[in-house]
Amino acid sequence: MSMSVPDKYAFRVNAELLVPGQKVVLDEKTLAPLAAVHIEEDDLGNPALVIADLEDGQTLRIAYGAAVRVAAPAPETNAAEAVRSIPTEEETYAAVLAAAEAAHPEDRAVKELVTRLSRGLNVKAGSNLQDVRDLAHTLYVDLGDSENALAVCSLITGLGFDGNYGRWNWIQGALALAAQITHESGDIEASAAFAQAVRAGDDAESDPLKAKLSAELLQRQLNEPNLYDREVQRAAEAGDELSERDWRILRLNTLLYLRAHGGSLTYSDAELQRRIRTELSAVRGLNMDL
Repeated sequence: MSMSVPDKYAFRVNAELLVPGQKVVLDEKTLAPLAAVHIEEDDLGNPALVIADLEDGQTLRIAYGAAVRVAAPAPETNAAEAVRSIPTEEETYAAVLAAAEAAHPEDRAVKELVTRLSRGLNVKAGSNLQDVRDLAHTLYVDLGDSENALAVCSLITGLGFDGNYGRWNWIQGALALAAQITHESGDIEASAAFAQAVRAGDDAESDPLKAKLSAELLQRQLNEPNLYDREVQRAAEAGDELSERDWRILRLNTLLYLRAHGGSLTYSDAELQRRIRTELSAVRGLNMDL
């Protein structure tokens, strides 16, 4: 298998989100460039295997939903050094947290979240997933640090939907935020991949009647979202900036989800982008006053 130059770290994605052109990290010295990817179903019609055809003619068979490591774009460096520099997932995790804290050493929220997360990441614990999402959210929304926010998001954006909506809520939040950050940076392909992953749980219900009811509920949520207008207005009129900030953050999270989900009949993508910019400005303005 051919070797290429990865970035200083690799990131995890679910196998079904792989796309041609990416380089799968097989071990510390081997990268496998992808030529084509398709999904095979089991006998009941459920997605079961991701078949990844490599550029050298070989094939990888990966379980649907399994996380794989993918090399980032090439830096200006020696190929052999770059491959040796790919750290383990644990090293990547620690490096991402350290970079976030180093960029904002005086921020109390960042320090508290990094301290909790430095004990390790348990992907089965909703509280751990929430801390990751909250750290990324703090970096992006409060501190305007898109680079570190995206790196933090990547710690959990490769996790798939496992039927637990409590945990999925935080993963989905990180995916929606990553979709927004990459959209802003002009990486439309990455933004589309994150947006597609946001919808992973939409069709999870196997019972036909429940699936129909879930689809109807989802459509209502998309077309008639609660944007907390009355709550924001009430807090603003009362001069309660802390409460107003909290409600605006809830509104921002809803807008990010709507944009990542492809918008709705009520709000176009352009309108959602306008509202997101407005909300970011408002929240950051309130941060300065608190």
